[in-house]
Amino acid sequence: MNKKIKNGVTIMTFDSLEKLGVKHCFSTKLGGVSEGVYESMNLGFNRGDSDENVQSNFERIAAALGVDKNCMCLSQQTHTTNVRVMTKEDAGNGIVRPLPYTDVDGMITDVKGMTLVTFYADCVPLYFYDPVKQVIGLSHSGWRGTVGKIGKNTIELMCKTYGCNISDIRCCIGPSICKDCYEVSEDVIEQFEAAFGKELVHESGMVIPSTLHPGEPGKYMLDLWKANETVFLEAGISRENIEITDYCTHCRPELFYSHRIMGAKRGSLAAFLCL
Repeated sequence: MNKKIKNGVTIMTFDSLEKLGVKHCFSTKLGGVSEGVYESMNLGFNRGDSDENVQSNFERIAAALGVDKNCMCLSQQTHTTNVRVMTKEDAGNGIVRPLPYTDVDGMITDVKGMTLVTFYADCVPLYFYDPVKQVIGLSHSGWRGTVGKIGKNTIELMCKTYGCNISDIRCCIGPSICKDCYEVSEDVIEQFEAAFGKELVHESGMVIPSTLHPGEPGKYMLDLWKANETVFLEAGISRENIEITDYCTHCRPELFYSHRIMGAKRGSLAAFLCL
């Protein structure tokens, strides 16, 4: 990924999407007006920061991206695998009007000029783009979303709704917690084994014994990047059409908010994608 500063705002972008001319980014902590535990580019309205600060931060990142802030469309994430089709009537949801939906962790659209927005602080942002049908998708995939294969749900809904061909879809896995930082308990691993198959989970390196607490029973390191790549491959996406980040939100606290480091008293990062 590329780290850039535009209009004083530091953002992350993907090579593959840049080459295709798609407006997109993943935010960092840098370039906003929020203060204290929210410093400085907090994009979460529900964190305890003032709405005025958050709106100002959205204005700044919209200017950096060259999009209309009032045409953004926000998710309402609850770690589901629900993906919603967004129409032109959804432009402004969560920005200029209250959200009319709940439990939406993924979104797809073919509406030009409307920016999809999802939120993060260690979970995995998934970006989707079909340059032929001109369709985009953006989904939030924590461990629950990954077990539920929200990436596959997003791809299938793009194909069903807009007639996308799987061979045309580009997928990107954005900044999130890496395999060296993400320790989970055995009950989580059991769900991954059920979803992906025990042999694949362990032989692929998706899961290894804990390196943070070596020898402690029931503790494992989980590679959400590998897991989501596996979801894409199972859905029929070719490996050459997948780009994976090399930025960990936990390893780089100077750039990102991390729930594992900061807990609930923090700002929110966001993913942005616009036709």
